[in-house]
Amino acid sequence: MRDKRKTHSLFWVLDDTKTAMGSRILKNWLLRPLLNCAKINHRLNAVASFKGDNIARDNVREVLCYISDLERAISRIVMGSANPRDLVKMRESIKWLPRLKKELEFFDAPLIKEISDFDELYDIYDILVRGIVEDPPLAMRDGKIIQKGYNEELDRLRVIRDKGTGAMAEVENAERERTGIKNLKVKYNKVFGYYIEISNMYKDRVPDDYIRKQTITTGERYITQRLKEIEDEVLGAAEKIAALEYKLFGEIRDILASQVDRIQRTARCVATVDALCALAEVAYKNNYTYPVVDMSDSIEISGGRHPVVEKVLRGSLFVPNDTSINTSDRRLTILTGPNMAGKSTYMRQAALIIIMAQIGSFVPCDSCKIGVVDKVFTRVGASDDLAAGQSTFMVEMSEVAGILKNATGKSLLILDEIGRGTSTYDGLSIAWAVLEYCAQKIKAKTLFATHYHELTALEGKMDGVVNNSIAVKKRNDDIIFLRKIVQGGADESYGIEVAKLAGVPDKITKRAKEILEGIESEGTQIRVISNGRRIQKDASAQIGFDAFAGNEIVEELKKIDPNVLTPIEALGKLFELSKKAKEGV
Repeated sequence: MRDKRKTHSLFWVLDDTKTAMGSRILKNWLLRPLLNCAKINHRLNAVASFKGDNIARDNVREVLCYISDLERAISRIVMGSANPRDLVKMRESIKWLPRLKKELEFFDAPLIKEISDFDELYDIYDILVRGIVEDPPLAMRDGKIIQKGYNEELDRLRVIRDKGTGAMAEVENAERERTGIKNLKVKYNKVFGYYIEISNMYKDRVPDDYIRKQTITTGERYITQRLKEIEDEVLGAAEKIAALEYKLFGEIRDILASQVDRIQRTARCVATVDALCALAEVAYKNNYTYPVVDMSDSIEISGGRHPVVEKVLRGSLFVPNDTSINTSDRRLTILTGPNMAGKSTYMRQAALIIIMAQIGSFVPCDSCKIGVVDKVFTRVGASDDLAAGQSTFMVEMSEVAGILKNATGKSLLILDEIGRGTSTYDGLSIAWAVLEYCAQKIKAKTLFATHYHELTALEGKMDGVVNNSIAVKKRNDDIIFLRKIVQGGADESYGIEVAKLAGVPDKITKRAKEILEGIESEGTQIRVISNGRRIQKDASAQIGFDAFAGNEIVEELKKIDPNVLTPIEALGKLFELSKKAKEGV
């Protein structure tokens, strides 16, 4: 969202491809993870084979560096917009295909064997070698595109053109001898064609058969019948050469266009090799693990890491965590803990590891077993959609509605702080109801992060619900985030301590503690109903002015009887209270 180059994304981590084709196919894999367990393991086996031989993999990647974008090139050829240099790039790329196939012989994975049996396009390479010169101009109309020997008529016209150029030199020498004018020159411009230029000093020596064409300051320009005959022959040949070269280039382009299917299949094989090699290279550099992928309903990750966060961390190590989810006794994990402690990172890393495994990539963890999921749904973060007239809470609820309608028992749900955009009790009620629906109706594997600690009471009362929290170490008013997931719910949110870490002034955090103590002294509480079907709040739970009994202004307001005050007295009292309020800030 913040960078058009897509840095700090999963694609940014995995895209170590050497060709544009490989980059596109890898992106397509990320956008469309596999659901077929056999195909996933087929791809994983190929990545493992590439990862297991660093030298052979480096040789393959070195060859890939010389292969240009065959897919885009054939697209331009079919559309008729390819220029001669596009064909030269295609020729140079095809030249490396036999070498690529030879390097792939060192790998025995079935998928690599399958894709390495690609068409080497020998006939197309032969046409391009015979037909197109080594370094053609960008513009096709300029000629100098077609190789010598490719077309007999073109070669004949080139001989005529070249002889005509020599003939002009012969004419110049002959006329100098005939006229005795040593500085006589045969020149050419696009207006007059070829002409003889004689300076004013020798005008009296001009023969009678010279036809004056133009007078200039320094002399005169003439033509002769012989000169015009040679000119017609030379210029005619040059024009015919340009037209014939353009026609022949078009024919070569049409031949290539007729072979589009063959070229695209080969390009797809090369792109697949590049993408698999990139995944192997990333796995090797980042110490990723071969995941076990099956059709079970459980996800077991040991020592999982966030692939993007660990890549961008500077000066600190990423703290790995375990994840255990299934559709029986651990289908919904309630995750509590303070902000900034790592709840969102933990949940997202589980989703990313699953996506990576299902595209056939190795994953950042010590070990893992992934049961194939059909969809990954996330409700993380929110923003106002002012143009559509939707508030933060409306956007959040719309996304939640979409998740609940489309999720299945095979899905993974990542829900982060549902209900935070509205009042405390409304938000808690919605979060509770959503949690119940996910755990009991959909029965999807769910990670549910929340600050509503009351929800942790559902562990043991609702099947499949377990509590986890982020470990925090507190010392006086300071806290240290340990980034470690532990069993059980958090005892508090540490919101005031986090505010202090963020730089909120001490005066405000101290006042916040006073207010919190006042609220807690009121006995605000939520009574958990054993069947988990509804929430009740005690009558005393409503927060009012009494929560701030120590406030001097509140006490004075209690003593005022508006019925006995005159308008002037009321205005004076209001001014006095306003002044006290301002001084107290």
